[in-house]
Amino acid sequence: MKKALVHDWLNDFGGAERCVESFTNIWDDFDVYSLIDFLSDKDREIILKGKKAQTSFIQNLPFAKKKYRNYLPLFPLAVEQFDLSEYEVILSSSHAVAKGVLTRPDQLHISYVYSPIRYAWDLHFQYLRESGLDKGLKGWLAKYFLHKIRLWDVSTAHRVDHYIAISHYIARRIEKIYGKKADVIYPPVDTSSFTIGDITENYYVTSSRMVPYKKIDLIVEAMSQTNHKLIVIGTGPDWEKIKAKAGKNVELLGYQSFENMKNIIQKSKAYIFAAEEDFGIAPIEAQACGIPVIAFGKGATLETIIGSCAGTKNVKESDTGIFFEEQSIPSLLNAVELFEQNSSKFNKVIIRQSALRFSKERFEKEFEDKVDLLYKEWKQ
Repeated sequence: MKKALVHDWLNDFGGAERCVESFTNIWDDFDVYSLIDFLSDKDREIILKGKKAQTSFIQNLPFAKKKYRNYLPLFPLAVEQFDLSEYEVILSSSHAVAKGVLTRPDQLHISYVYSPIRYAWDLHFQYLRESGLDKGLKGWLAKYFLHKIRLWDVSTAHRVDHYIAISHYIARRIEKIYGKKADVIYPPVDTSSFTIGDITENYYVTSSRMVPYKKIDLIVEAMSQTNHKLIVIGTGPDWEKIKAKAGKNVELLGYQSFENMKNIIQKSKAYIFAAEEDFGIAPIEAQACGIPVIAFGKGATLETIIGSCAGTKNVKESDTGIFFEEQSIPSLLNAVELFEQNSSKFNKVIIRQSALRFSKERFEKEFEDKVDLLYKEWKQ
C-alpha cells in the first residue's frame, strides 16, 4: 500500500514529533506532508529518517520559520492543497489541521489526534487574553477567524475514517466536538533513557517550558510559602513573572541539558506537575526515575499516575503519586503536606514499573497492530 503521513508542522522536536519518529520507525516508506518543514538536519534524520516533507505555501510566507502561527487563518486552506489522490492509506498526525486533508471514499484515512485544535476550542479565551486579542478591532478579527476555524474543524470530522486519541481524556473531547468515537493508544515515552537513582535529596522539582497553562507560577508561589526546597528547570515567556514570585527556597535553573535534568529529577523526593494536560510526558519521565508525582487531578494525568486526591488522606504502597483537586495554592499545599506525611510509603521500583506502560516499544507495536487491523477490515 502506498502511504502518506500528514503532520501539522515540523519546526522542532516536541512530543508530537516523537510520535512521528515512531511512525517512521514502523514504516519507512511514508511520503511526508506538513504545512512547514524547518527541522534541523539532526532532527530530520531522527524524525523523518532524512526525508524532507512536502510543504504548503505557508513555508514561503514572510517570517514563516518563527511566526508561522500568525498564519493560523490560512492553515485550513493550506492543508487542503495537498494532493493525496495517489495514496491508498493516509495517516494524519493532528493537533491542529492535519486531519482536514482531502481524501476520497476509496482511501483509508486514520487520524492520530493529540487534541482538537486548542486555540479554537478549550483554550479559546485564554489564547485571546494572552495574545492581547480580547479587545478592540484586532480582537474582533481574531474571534471571527477562530469562529471560522471551529466551523471548518467540525465540517472536516467526516474526512477521517478512524480516530485514534492519545488519551481517554482526548477521546472524550473528540466525541464531544466531532461526534466520533476514538480508540486510545498512549504516545511513546523514552522510558529506557531514565533509571532509578541511588541518592534521594531533600528537594522537590518541576520542569517545563514557562508558559501560562503549565502553571509553573502556581507551583513557585505555593512552594515559596513553605520551607521546602524547590528546583525549577526550564525557560520561556513567563520567566520574569515566575522569578518575581520565587522565594529564597526556590531555585530557578533555566534550561538544563538532558543529563543534568535527569540527574536532578533522580535525586528529588517528588516531582510537582500543575497543568491540565492532554497526555503529559514529563510526569511519566519522572516516574520512570522512580519519583512520585504530585499532580493536578484533571486531564490525562488521571490516566498516567496512580493515586488518590489529597482530600482522601489515603496513600497506598501501589500509588505512584498524589493528586490535588484545584489549581490553587491551598490545594497544592495540602497535597505536599500529605506527601510529607506518607513519603516512606512510595516504592521507587513500583513507580518505575508503572511508567513502563508507556514505553516507545509498546507504542510502536500497538500502533502497527491497530493500523494493520484497520487496513484488513477496510479491504474486506
